[in-house]
Amino acid sequence: MTEQLNARIESALEAFEDPVLGRALDGAWPDIRVDEDGVHLRVVLGWPAAGVREALAHAVAEHLRAHVDGLEALSVEIDWEIATQAVQGSLRPLSGVRNIIAVASGKGGVGKSTVAANLALALAAEGARVGVLDADIYGPSQPRMLGASGRPTTRDGKSMVPLEAHGLQVMSIGFLMDSEQPMVWRGPMVTQALNQLIGDTAWDGLDYLVVDMPPGTGDIQLTLAQKVPVAGAVIVTTPQEISLLDARKGLRMFQKVDVSVLGIVENMGSHICGQCGHEEAIFGEGGGQRLAEQFKVPFLGALPLDGKMRAEVDDGRPSVVADPEGPVAERFRTIARRTARELAGSGAEGPAAFPNIAIVND
Repeated sequence: MTEQLNARIESALEAFEDPVLGRALDGAWPDIRVDEDGVHLRVVLGWPAAGVREALAHAVAEHLRAHVDGLEALSVEIDWEIATQAVQGSLRPLSGVRNIIAVASGKGGVGKSTVAANLALALAAEGARVGVLDADIYGPSQPRMLGASGRPTTRDGKSMVPLEAHGLQVMSIGFLMDSEQPMVWRGPMVTQALNQLIGDTAWDGLDYLVVDMPPGTGDIQLTLAQKVPVAGAVIVTTPQEISLLDARKGLRMFQKVDVSVLGIVENMGSHICGQCGHEEAIFGEGGGQRLAEQFKVPFLGALPLDGKMRAEVDDGRPSVVADPEGPVAERFRTIARRTARELAGSGAEGPAAFPNIAIVND
């Protein structure tokens, strides 16, 4: 009887389609316990999902009750364990960091830094430990966007302790230089400075380090992509064809150095008038979706051209913390869950999807 229940539950779980992402609940594994109170199911995801924990637990329970007889007394718990994913080449993960996510664009002006800051905050809101590395030496913007200031300290005279902002660990060249001082450095100096920022920062138990990459696909970007152990990359673009042309270059750069592209984020997808509510796609429509389809990578989501979002990062409180219940914050949290889930299934060292389920009678 127990073996039959085992098989029915396993089959039903494999057929379950996650209502959040609209696909099978792969990359997760279940722990089932049966006692006198009924069946207790703990589903362990490979990505953080605090924002949908209750909804997902309810959906799993309803699905099982509909497909497996005798599960009236059923409790479902959703949890997660974030594993270290494979990185490119022979590189090894950074000390204190499980996974590095590079946020990149082929050109400037598409809102990449705004997306990086909000993506990091959204991953933290979903239940992960997150840091941000501002890798744009010539134009560091994360200190201003995250409202962080001060100088890094050191405990051992060798490594720098990152600053904290809104629960994130943050490091930027902007903390070490005068904010109005131009960085008149050649490529090798920039590369050396970035290597020090990355390698000499004492990151503390991060699940994800979000790297705000410099715009473009030149020597500095290529060096970063080759020398930093990146688990996955997110490409930011606008729907405009000029932006898409450069986004393709950035995507191909990561592919050439064997970094998994987790997906495309389309920023400034449409503008909604604050006075009359009229919505207009002033930069075109569907460009990010077409780019994702062309390269067969996931489309992670679209974001509006929103004056409020701009004002919030200028004030050092990005949308995810300034208006955590608002529609923009919810879009970022959806993008964060999709990004983390794609990473969890991109070559994980963690468990495979749904191994055999063992049911134990207490």
